[in-house]
Amino acid sequence: MKKPPIADRRPYTFSYHDIDVQDPYNWLKDQSYPVVDDEDVLAYLKAENEYTEQYFAPLESSVDAIFSELTERLEPNEWSVPLKDGRFYYQTRFEENPDYPTFVRWPSTSEIPDEAEVEVLLNQAKLAEGFDYFRIGSMDVSPNDRWLAYSTDSDGSERYIINVKDIVSEQLLTDEVKGAFPELVWTADSESFYYIVADESWRPREVRKHVLGTSQDDDIRIYFEEDNEYFVSIDSSTSRRFLIMDSSNAESSEVRFLSLEEKDPALQLVEKRKKDHLYSVDHRDGQFVILTNSQHKNFSIAVADVEEPSKRHWQYKLHGSASLYIEYLRSFNNRIAVRVRVNGLSKILLLNDDMNQEFVEFDEPTYVAHIGSNAEPLLTNLRVSYSSLTRPRTTYDYSLDSKELITKKIQVIPGGFDSKQYQSERIMVTARDGVEVPVSIVYRKDLFNPDTNPLYLTSYGAYGAASDPYFSTNRISLLDRGFIYAIAHIRGGDELGYHWYESGKLMERTNTFHDFVDVARGLVERKYAKEGRIAISGGSAGGSLMGAVTNEAPELWGAVTSYVPFVDILNTMLDDSLPLTPPEWSEWGNPIEDKAAFEYIRSYSPYDQLRRGEYPPILVTAGLNDPRVTYWEPAKYVAKLRMLKTDDNTLLLKTEMAAGHAGKSGRETALREVAEEYTFVLSELDIRI
Repeated sequence: MKKPPIADRRPYTFSYHDIDVQDPYNWLKDQSYPVVDDEDVLAYLKAENEYTEQYFAPLESSVDAIFSELTERLEPNEWSVPLKDGRFYYQTRFEENPDYPTFVRWPSTSEIPDEAEVEVLLNQAKLAEGFDYFRIGSMDVSPNDRWLAYSTDSDGSERYIINVKDIVSEQLLTDEVKGAFPELVWTADSESFYYIVADESWRPREVRKHVLGTSQDDDIRIYFEEDNEYFVSIDSSTSRRFLIMDSSNAESSEVRFLSLEEKDPALQLVEKRKKDHLYSVDHRDGQFVILTNSQHKNFSIAVADVEEPSKRHWQYKLHGSASLYIEYLRSFNNRIAVRVRVNGLSKILLLNDDMNQEFVEFDEPTYVAHIGSNAEPLLTNLRVSYSSLTRPRTTYDYSLDSKELITKKIQVIPGGFDSKQYQSERIMVTARDGVEVPVSIVYRKDLFNPDTNPLYLTSYGAYGAASDPYFSTNRISLLDRGFIYAIAHIRGGDELGYHWYESGKLMERTNTFHDFVDVARGLVERKYAKEGRIAISGGSAGGSLMGAVTNEAPELWGAVTSYVPFVDILNTMLDDSLPLTPPEWSEWGNPIEDKAAFEYIRSYSPYDQLRRGEYPPILVTAGLNDPRVTYWEPAKYVAKLRMLKTDDNTLLLKTEMAAGHAGKSGRETALREVAEEYTFVLSELDIRI
């Protein structure tokens, strides 16, 4: 291969708390962002892309082979289980296009449609024509079943456009709302909808109301969030009688509501924000149902009358405990459906009017269960989704009468999949501070050989987002080549409760990184892996993890893949003009005002902690239009690492020039990136493809 591109080092120094920091790659941040037109920046990104293409050129047949495997496991004519909502059943279908589905409906007289009665509401493949990137944010049919409002993003910047379609005439209305966030909520009269726009830094802080047939310039401001550390979100209550508006960050929240049935409703406050108080609100006939951490760190469920919604009127019905973590709820007229974790295992719990508890039972020791799409306010069946490391995704309807799980669909894997060939395990590894960290493991039984098996280890470990043991058809390509696949349930996620999340954030952030390294070493000790034969992968905040553990223990890893990695943490947390920075000070700390936070973040920030030495093979990706992890973070990281590394191991940077945080769009097209990652891992570990 030709020599890799070497980025210029241009003097640049910044100072906080009397500490000077040199950053010679600061120039890679285009000063006109979000427009990126600096010729030097674009030339460097192009050179890195060409170098990456050069690496993959002799491996093209291998990428093609794995891509073929991945796509062949996609169900060509995949369809969602029909969802009954009022007078119609709704469904998404992959038909002629492998990348984008079609959204359809038919009269609710029968769950099995007469194809002559099926209406095409939205053909995403047609909308995507001519775009390198295309994503639907939301699709919402009006209460009168006449209008379809939908939001689209055509460059990955997450700046959505909302359009409205007349379902009867199949024509677009002249209404077009630009610069919006994807979600919207219809009023009960179907004459208007609420949506969110962003401030100049692209933060969701303002709620507006759009009346059909009018200009966006005439839209009415409903609410503006004055505090730039809080993001605003909106949703409809399950009853569809109220707009629920949430202003929150990682530490506190504040909910307001307004009637969707009134012409000019007032926005009303539920409970004023307070540090360390998180709560959310849903509505069912006659009352609000509140999920709150005011009584227990692992949350409680309370109810309140609509007329008296404030905290002093909350009636507590169920409390979390050391073993019971209450994650999410939806309130129906005859049940409250709750997603909980019991000793770390996800479960679905139903509560009736007397708050009697009924668990939806599954027959595996470890799995992932979620409350599915349920549109009717009065439940007869609760739709749930389920999967495990060895069991494909299954959709059930749980009958409230018979207490039985009715199978609605099992994920189809063309060519078949025999779960009996694979073994899953859940073990505990002791971290350096004595804490027991869970690890989920899966492998193919007949290929299990601790002396030769490579290990693929992954996690996320941030924002209280669990790394659940779900099923993946992509993973089969690794398992069938002898990999042991492991998920480390490290602190920073919430697998074991809210305390698990708290013990991996702010001034305890490094617990997350240490847990991951300790899990890897524990797996080596238990003969699941060998040092240097471990491939690791993570994206976004999981990319922070990849950068930190690569710095801490480079000798452990045989290959590292880091997707849109948040690696320039200190610089980003110092830049309050970026969309996510102020709201995430409650997650990472505010290094502008707090010297201790500045020094602590700098002590683990992967970009800042790069040192001269040997590093494993690394593949890094970026998205030019990414508003979450800006492209210059991975670009600066790779540029600095090229200068410091003393080995000849592979280091690649691939920037998608027409995409954002999620990479390429399209169900099948996105798998090309997976095929490249797997090819990189197999090649660097010298495993036959």
